[in-house]
Order: sequence, then C-alpha cells, then structure tokens
Amino acid sequence: MFKHKLVKIILYTFVVLLLIGKLLVSPDKTLEELAPKYAAAPSQFMEINGMKVHYRDEGEGTPIVLIHGTGASLHTWNDWTIDLVKNYRVIRLDLPAYGLTGQDPQKRYSSKDYVDLLDAFLEELKVGKFHLGGNSLGGLISWLYASYHPEKVEQLVLLDPSGFPFKNTPMVIKMAKTPIINNFIRYITPRSFIEKNIKEVYFDETLIKTSTIDRYHDLTQFEGNRQAFIDRAYVEREDYTERLGLIKAPTLILWGENDIWIPVENGPKFEAKLPNSRLVIMKETGHVPMEERPEESLIHLLNFIKEYDLENLDLSEKENL
Repeated sequence: MFKHKLVKIILYTFVVLLLIGKLLVSPDKTLEELAPKYAAAPSQFMEINGMKVHYRDEGEGTPIVLIHGTGASLHTWNDWTIDLVKNYRVIRLDLPAYGLTGQDPQKRYSSKDYVDLLDAFLEELKVGKFHLGGNSLGGLISWLYASYHPEKVEQLVLLDPSGFPFKNTPMVIKMAKTPIINNFIRYITPRSFIEKNIKEVYFDETLIKTSTIDRYHDLTQFEGNRQAFIDRAYVEREDYTERLGLIKAPTLILWGENDIWIPVENGPKFEAKLPNSRLVIMKETGHVPMEERPEESLIHLLNFIKEYDLENLDLSEKENL
C-alpha cells in the first residue's frame, strides 16, 4: 500500500514538473517568424562562410560601417542611422551568434574570426576606405580590424569598447560559462531576464523602450542564438592590446561614465595606447551611448568627422570656405 502511494506521488510530481518545464521553456523562433518585424527592407542576406549574414546597406556617400556588441544586433544603431543616411552610406550587419545571422556551425567566434568575416563582407560589397565604429565587442572588432587593415579605415569611433581586462564579468556571461546553469539561458529565457540585462547597460532606465526589450528578447530566441551565446562564452579571450599602436586612423573614444559592464577607467588606457585618439566621457550614460543618448553621442561623431574633413581639405579649398 505504502509503495503504491509512493509511486503515485513520484508520478504526480514528475507530471507537475514536466508541465512547469513546458510552461517555462522558450522555444527557438524561426526566421519566418522574425523576418517581418526585424528583416523588412532594406534588410538583405549575404552568403559568407556557410552562413547567411543579415545586413543593411543604406544611403550614399562616404561609407560608415557600424558593429554591434554582445547580445545586440544591427538594430542597436537605428537612431544613428536615421540621421547618418542623409549624408553617408551606412552599413550594418548582425555578427555570427547574434541577430538574424545566427550561429556559425563551425563556431568561429574569436575576435580574429570576426575581423576576417568583416573583411570578407566588405570586400563582397566592394567597400574601399570607410569610417568604422563599434560598441563593446563591436568596438574590439573595430579597433582590431583597423590594426590589421590600417589602409582601409579613415576614422575610428569606439563606444565603450572591450579589449582591456576588467574585474566584473556581467552575470549573464558568468551564467553562460557555468555548466547546468547555462541550460537556463539555452532553454528558459523569460522577458524579465532580458529586461534585467538591458537595465544593466543603461544608466537611466526610464529611457528603455518597450520595443527595445521586445527586440532583444525576440532576437535572443532566434534559432541557434542561445547555444551560440554559450559557445562564445567558452572562447579563449586573447589579449590584442599590443596592436593598438599599429592603428593609424584618428580615433574618437566615447565612454559612458556610468558603464557597469566595462568601467570608464578603461577609457584612458585606450587613449594612452592609440597614437591619434581623443577620449570623451559622457555623463549619466551607461554601456550603450548610441541607444541611451543617440543625439548627444551622434553629435560627437559628426563633429569628429567634420574636423577630420576640414584638416584634409586642400589649402585652396580652405580659403574658399
């Protein structure tokens, strides 16, 4: 009798846990589900290294290439792009493991892998010299690219870039590197979890839009992205900072004073290593200045470009100004 009751209790418990698990598990979302919202025109896809890379190429003029950070997508530059396309050709892409590009079957997620992919991508688009900008991981990819291809980069803008060591690893990355716990990221990704991480990268939480949380949540669930995030967390981080001295492009470094992911103390380290650089610290700003303070951060960029353009005018042209 007792054994019979115990079996029933175990069975009921198993069924309850199964039901709870089914309710909590977030299934992957397909391209067909997400494309109408996040890959409408002018989005395109390019076949590179066995992957379909999602990108946008808009406007005319001097090209400006923008690279997003960890967990983000090309949409992180939406506010900047609205103004930039009036005078520039703006090129953005979703890096492998993120956005609608999704996972790389061969797990090529090192910083140098990203640099090589970016170069192949720009070669395919027949882009010559260009301005290059990146945030966080995208900042690292940008300055590393400029060190390997100095002849291609006219100006460089780095927003809270990674590259130098820092003490406080974001909790989501710690979770991704922890066995068993990382299954939470892989299978259970509530919107509240994404919202918490977005609040960490903003200083002023009131500036976070509902649509921004929805976008990060949706694209995190794109098929393969959560496993790719875990795979990336295990990639050995190489120290490339000795290459900073090889960069020839004039460089603007923008840093949110209140960045808790990559501390503002790293800003002067970049300025000291980059031969021709300027550091601007933005007050009351977190890790993603182009999202949180798009107008202010864009003004810094445009002024920097104009200053560079003036310096490179012929003397006769300057006299006619």
